[in-house]
Amino acid sequence: MARIASDSINAVRDAVDMAEVVGQYTDLRRAGGQMMGLCPFHDESSPSFSVDPTDKLYHCFGCGVGGDVFEFVMEKQGLGFSEAVEALADRYGVEVQREQEDPQAEARRQARRRLQQLLERSASYYASYLWESREAGKARQYLAERGLTESALRDFGVGFAPSAWDKILVAGQRAGFRVEEMRAVGLIQQNQRGGEYDRFRSRIMFPIRDARGRALGFGGRAMRDDQGAKYVNTAETDFFHKSQILYGLDRARAAMARANRAVVVEGYTDVIALHQAGVEGTVAVMGTAITPDQVKVLSGVVGEVVLALDADEAGQAAMVRVQRVAGERRMRLRVASMPGGVDPAEMMLEENGPERFRALVDSSGELADFQVGLVLQRTDVASPEAREDALAEVAPILAAMGEGVSQSELVRKVADRLDLEPAMVMGRVVAATPATGGPEAGRPAGNGRSDARQKGQAPPPKRELTSRERRERALLAMCIALPDPGAEFLERLGEGHLSGSGRAAVAFLREHPTDPAKHLPRENGALAALITELAMIAREEPASEEAMELNFLLLDQRRLEDEIAAAGERGDYERRASLSRERAALVERIAHAQRVGS
Repeated sequence: MARIASDSINAVRDAVDMAEVVGQYTDLRRAGGQMMGLCPFHDESSPSFSVDPTDKLYHCFGCGVGGDVFEFVMEKQGLGFSEAVEALADRYGVEVQREQEDPQAEARRQARRRLQQLLERSASYYASYLWESREAGKARQYLAERGLTESALRDFGVGFAPSAWDKILVAGQRAGFRVEEMRAVGLIQQNQRGGEYDRFRSRIMFPIRDARGRALGFGGRAMRDDQGAKYVNTAETDFFHKSQILYGLDRARAAMARANRAVVVEGYTDVIALHQAGVEGTVAVMGTAITPDQVKVLSGVVGEVVLALDADEAGQAAMVRVQRVAGERRMRLRVASMPGGVDPAEMMLEENGPERFRALVDSSGELADFQVGLVLQRTDVASPEAREDALAEVAPILAAMGEGVSQSELVRKVADRLDLEPAMVMGRVVAATPATGGPEAGRPAGNGRSDARQKGQAPPPKRELTSRERRERALLAMCIALPDPGAEFLERLGEGHLSGSGRAAVAFLREHPTDPAKHLPRENGALAALITELAMIAREEPASEEAMELNFLLLDQRRLEDEIAAAGERGDYERRASLSRERAALVERIAHAQRVGS
């Protein structure tokens, strides 16, 4: 696919409200020309996260992450650069232009955009039909009895599919869409005689969207007993893969990121009811259990997932796979013990229902502990065969946990319950541990970026900068603030003046002397973070040619001292004496510069 034109990238950057984008994930407060808040990439108790709302930059002085608004969206939503630009363009109404691209690729992109428009039109049609048609009266009554307000239902775009066989088919054709297109997104299907008819009829319609809020398909709830399955989803299409989708993710993402926790339920109405009650970090699975792919999606946003669904009905083997993926992604999976026969939406109708639900979530237990408890609870410990079966069943669960205190405690619990030696249980766990080196081995956690950026993980202790690094960063920030004299200083700086990171920054700034933050090296995260930090310092700290000269002279003094030491180590005393005389003259220049600047 052709690259997005640079003019379009700049137009999107100009249109974005940086404080609004970042403010979805952390509370920001004005601090001079910057805004400060708690870092949304690691846990901290005092704000060290700085946002430049003018240049659309961010930098955390605690964990070191930084970049522009596109990098922020890439990190928080697990998107590539082009996807991040497109997501922000959609949000702020900017039309994206691309550089010349292959006609076939352009045709595929246009075809996909057209199908997206078809899904959006259909979602609007269903939503209008729910509120405007007499036929949807019983659906409106049912939703009201579930305690769902019109405002919340409209917010989620809930609709109703007419009972007629061809309403969507005819409406789509009138809008200029072909039968093949409607079939491709799962809106219609063929009967045995080859005719076409609407897939969804007489059903409450729940649009299912991706993290960017784009419609992917629908879930439909039957309103009559003779309609077959109570719930029918869009069939698998190029858009819709139910094992990868979480209902309500577009609405829940910001709240999940703030809390560093996602609550996962089973039903569409559960999600809407909980959001309505203020539990906004809630999403729903597309079945009865969470999948490994859904865990991967959530791992880019949160460090903990609480399952508030019938986890005891989920296949044990499937949950072991989920648990293993969560472990690889350094996520915690927990289970809220929901009361039997009561779903979250029904609980919201009770007095103090929201508070009761929050308490269940807050007191949730580890998934592995829950699974092992289920096995041990139904095991007849008086039967050797039953104990052997139980051990065979819990061993993969314990193995998926990975080594640690929690695993050791569960091993002892199993051993006590089955009247076995802990070493024997541990031996079975080791035997059930999969060999490393598979497709997931070595893969970074979350969205593929550095582990230090995974919220919920403590960042590595930040190394204190050396005096050289402090001087060079002060000088380079002033080179950005004053680009004309800055260009001269960038040329005067040699390798001997700089640290390793400083050399990389100087090389980059020589290529991008003006507006370096608009050309961040996205392939080099550490350098991009450093350039961002320098650009933000440049906006806040005073700069002058006199200060630039003083910092350069101090760096030159450090260079000479390094060379003097090296000459002494190799026994070149003549060179050392010459350099010492040069240093003495330089010290005089530094003293003069300091007197002038004072």
